[in-house]
Amino acid sequence: MPLPANGANLVNTSLAMYVKDLRLELRTRYAVNAILMFGITTLAVVSFSLGQSGLPSDLLAALFWIVIFFSAVSGLAHSFIREEEAQTALALKLSAEPTSVYLGKLMFNLTLLSLMTLIITPIFFIFTDAPTDNIGVFILLVVFGVLGLCGATTLVAAIVAKAAVKGALFAVISFPLLIILLMVLVAASEKTLAGHSIGDIAQEIQVLVAYPIIMVTASLMLFKFVWQE
Repeated sequence: MPLPANGANLVNTSLAMYVKDLRLELRTRYAVNAILMFGITTLAVVSFSLGQSGLPSDLLAALFWIVIFFSAVSGLAHSFIREEEAQTALALKLSAEPTSVYLGKLMFNLTLLSLMTLIITPIFFIFTDAPTDNIGVFILLVVFGVLGLCGATTLVAAIVAKAAVKGALFAVISFPLLIILLMVLVAASEKTLAGHSIGDIAQEIQVLVAYPIIMVTASLMLFKFVWQE
């Protein structure tokens, strides 16, 4: 069944926005380099300081998600900041619907953070000698974490893009929104690394499924007012 004209236009414009950002990032590699350098450097320093083996599961879980959070903060706002610095935000406001802009930026951030976790996660297990018995469940938690982080921070990135102190403000605003997500991810990851089965983290998974749905829905409702302000 073909999409309605407005639905097709929404999809096409969102994809065009995503492809544009992806091409610019492949050309400059600013956000990718910032995220990967921060994540890999932090993991290396912390693991060498604390020792490679014998770390408790709660410390391993907290370390992993702290690295992911601050790595995400260092790069996820760049797509909106780039529009403001290049003075192309006005052109986007005139040529694309706010929903298309948001969805395109959301897909770009998902791609960026997914690439980061694909590289940082195996490095985390190598540097910390974390147990890999429940690696499948851990990867599932990483997927939920990526979705939740991007769902909550894409709207925040649009808010702080116009601010003078963008990086610091992005972290300050994002953390209260992400504190529940991070606490649940750390708790679920701790149980997973300790050898618990997926049934033992059923409540945490319910929260992790609901969180990105709520955040993306709320962002879609609010983005128009943030973007056109």
